[in-house]
Amino acid sequence: MYEVTIPGPEGRIEGRYNKGAHNNPPLVILLHPHPAHGGNMNNKVIYNCFKTFTSIGFSVLRFNYRGVGKSEGKYSGEEGIGEMTDSACALDWLLLNNSESTKVWIVGFSFGAFIALNLLMRRPEIQNFIAISPPADKYDFSFLAPCPVSGMIMQGDNDDIVNETDVALFTCEALNSSAATTASFSQTDKFLELDFGSFSLPSVCAFFVTSILSSKIFTFTFGNSNIRPLFL
Repeated sequence: MYEVTIPGPEGRIEGRYNKGAHNNPPLVILLHPHPAHGGNMNNKVIYNCFKTFTSIGFSVLRFNYRGVGKSEGKYSGEEGIGEMTDSACALDWLLLNNSESTKVWIVGFSFGAFIALNLLMRRPEIQNFIAISPPADKYDFSFLAPCPVSGMIMQGDNDDIVNETDVALFTCEALNSSAATTASFSQTDKFLELDFGSFSLPSVCAFFVTSILSSKIFTFTFGNSNIRPLFL
């Protein structure tokens, strides 16, 4: 893992990067929670996603939005326009440093999920997504109809910030049913910390990603929850 500095519209953007094996590894950019509520690239969910994607061969980048950690600038406001611009710059940097790669993913947690889903609508390079606890009760996600790429929504049913029902409604209304697979974790909080044996957040992410990369259709069940089939 390397410390990296990325040129951004407000100055330097602080990041952590791991280069995947081979000349054309798949790529993923990880977007952290709300900067006004303590979100940063070392958030435990983002850090675990970094380790997971590194373990399956991706080039992985996580970074701090403007005004967080060593990133220059200041928080741009509730709509996240500046943070979206920072994310676009980080994606440009990742693509520039992996010019032969063709598979691009984006992963966001909470506010980061909102930014991630906005960005994928603007960047055709992004082919797949994972949105973890998207704040469906706070932001309007109607811009996703229809969603152009496949992905997965992950939500804990004991999340005290984002309601599982709101996320379920958002998934049905804002996303094409064939575009997103929903993983609802029973008895888990916002950080999806309860581990159902092999079905931890990292293992579900890894299973989903490797299934996409190998062009498989899958479905499985854990706890009291289901992951619906993904149609590619």
